Formats: sequence, structure tokens, C-alpha cells
Amino acid sequence: MNEPSTSDFNREHKAKSSIPFVSEGGAVLLDRDGVISQQTAFVNEPDDLNLIDGAAAAIARLNRVGWPVAIITNQGGIAMGYLTEETLRKIHEKLKQLLAEAGAHVDAIYYCPHMENAKLLAYRNDCPCRKPGTGMLEQARDSLGIDLSRSVVVGDATTDILAGIHAGCSTILVRTGFGGKDGKAAAEPDATVPDIVAAVDLILSSLESGDSS
Repeated sequence: MNEPSTSDFNREHKAKSSIPFVSEGGAVLLDRDGVISQQTAFVNEPDDLNLIDGAAAAIARLNRVGWPVAIITNQGGIAMGYLTEETLRKIHEKLKQLLAEAGAHVDAIYYCPHMENAKLLAYRNDCPCRKPGTGMLEQARDSLGIDLSRSVVVGDATTDILAGIHAGCSTILVRTGFGGKDGKAAAEPDATVPDIVAAVDLILSSLESGDSS
């Protein structure tokens, strides 16, 4: 059986624009760098991680209304030897602390440390978890018990959007970080907004508008 093309996925995905971005049984799946934290050249140490203004408060709003929130992040720097998985754990501990200071939390963090051209042989793998692959979204589905067709992916890169499309999620592109200008994939999001604050505004307003009927 032939796999559907990216254009086929996009055509199917556009039909979802009339329904809420997330609905009962779904979750909000966020990229990390460029969405929650500032997109810098490297985030290889905890001190390199700085939140985008308003990101923690935006996640707290999702927490208050009860939506599961998870992070899905490519971490190819591990494969290139720039940081270790233990250092990444410390970076994510800092992230959780910064979120907690604003009354926010994430339910899970999924990361892919692999790259096809990795310098470190142990991580040299064309991994299906690396976005635009859907492996991390499937991990979230299985461990959190969510329905991906009722979920939304929020990202700053075309690979985030394409992963969401392939997984059957709604998608929102933010203009922070790469702002969709990474040039790695051809993918059209359901919506484009300035930042995570506006993305959460859109997610919550789509529910309040009564489209969930």
C-alpha cells in the first residue's frame, strides 16, 4: 500500500480547521526550544536555558483547565557530543523548576537523542522518534493515554508541524524561534501565531467558541 504524500496529509489536515485544536481525550504537545525556551545556538548546560516571556504562565493556563501538556524535543546535540543525557536531565530539571515558579508543570518530556549523521556511534540512527517522525508523539499517546487526533502540536519548525500532521494532530506554528523558516520540510500548519501565549489563547478560545459540539 502506497504511503500518502505530504500534500495528501495537508489536504486532510486543513479539514480540521473548523474544530477545536484540542478536545476531550487529547493533549497539548509542545516543542521546547523556540516555543517554551529561547532558541539559542546551543542549550548544552542548564545555564543556557531561558524561558520565552510568558511561556510559563501560558502553560499554567492549560494546567488550570486540565489539559495534559507534554514536551516533544529533538536533542541531536547528544548525538553530536555537545551534551550528555545526564546533562539534558539537569536542563529539564531547571525547566521544571522555572515552570513551577509560575505555577505550571508538564506531564511528560520526550526527547530524541539520535541523528543519522551522529558523531557518536551509539546515537547514529535514523530514528523514527526524531521529528518529523512521529515516534515521540506515539510515546505520548501510549504513556499518557491520549488520542492524537484530539491533540495539538505547537512548534516553531516545519519538522514540528509535519510530525503533527503525520500523527493526525492539529498544528500551530509560532513565529518565535525558527518561526517556520528552518526550511527542512513542506508543511502547512492549521494556524500561525506570534508565540506560545497567543497559541494558548487560540487553543482556549476555540473551546469557548462552542465549536466542540
